[in-house]
Amino acid sequence: MRLHRLAAFSLGFTFALAPTVRAQAPSAETPRVTNAKLETRTVSGSLAAEFRLLVERQAGPAWIGYAVPQIPGEHSMCCGNYDDSHSGCGGCRLEARDAGANTTSGEKQTVKLEGPRNLLVLFRAEKGAVGKIRAFSEDCALDAGGLPFVWLTGVNAAESVALLEPFVSRWENDSHDDHETRHAALMVIAMQDGEASSQALEKFTAPDRPEKLREQTAFWLGAARGAAGLPLLTRLAKNDPSAHVRGHVAFALSVSREPGALDEMIRLAKTDAAGYVRGQALFWLAQKAGKKAAGTITAAIEDDPDTDVKKKAVFALSQLPKDDGVPKLIEVARTNRNPTVRKQAMFWLGQSNDPRALAFFEEVLTH
Repeated sequence: MRLHRLAAFSLGFTFALAPTVRAQAPSAETPRVTNAKLETRTVSGSLAAEFRLLVERQAGPAWIGYAVPQIPGEHSMCCGNYDDSHSGCGGCRLEARDAGANTTSGEKQTVKLEGPRNLLVLFRAEKGAVGKIRAFSEDCALDAGGLPFVWLTGVNAAESVALLEPFVSRWENDSHDDHETRHAALMVIAMQDGEASSQALEKFTAPDRPEKLREQTAFWLGAARGAAGLPLLTRLAKNDPSAHVRGHVAFALSVSREPGALDEMIRLAKTDAAGYVRGQALFWLAQKAGKKAAGTITAAIEDDPDTDVKKKAVFALSQLPKDDGVPKLIEVARTNRNPTVRKQAMFWLGQSNDPRALAFFEEVLTH
């Protein structure tokens, strides 16, 4: 699979796929935080009410955070300013200007039998408002940059989702001012374990929600939610009224590790009413399935009624491993009845730098 690392939107998140392993490590009462004016408070009533009062009291910048269960699997929520002087995922400087967040785990990395179980959810408050939302694995060491750091204990997971949902709902206003907080809030909900998270993600995919929100939610359903996310992705693929959303669902299916995701991608490539969606599904099939996708791709070249889709299918052939793709491109260039398709196959053969393509060109030019 060529998609070893996937950039998720513009927040600096990176998500790579890994085998699912349930974390078993015990959680700490407080995070590993340094350079902070630390205060620990127990939430005894409503999280939303407690949080609102804390935010309103912050004249200067401060961090407020809590821990919730993280989805099972070897997902390391860390940061771009890596410092290998710390164990685990490294040290994160919360006030660093380059403090991006990475969500990583690797297919080729050694899978730990024990790992972080909780997700640290942090909010940067200043002048009575939240300006940033961050999330980290519980083994990540944090540097608060000398700011106040209020740590809340006893947080209910469902209340955490309810606290984050209004940030996600800012998509309704189509405002660019809240771009980072709404994306971050959606990511945290997706990475948080529990039924409340699943229910929120399902609401975000409703047809009356903004297209961009449905697209971003689809990504996290494929990248993070595993078997629980696949039924929602399948429903989106079949029923969403927007071709752009369904095209994005094809990408989301390509990052899912669930076996049924491939079948749904093939269905999209063969039967979706929109040529755009069929083309997107063909492209991501080539990236995800390689040789397994060749039959669906060549069938589209022969049978799809849309020439643009045929051209995208030819491009998809060029994305297959060369031993699979080059012979099929030569066959298309030699035998396909559509001159546009033949021309497209010749173009991608020319880009392949493969000796078999050169031999084919010599044959064409000398006969």
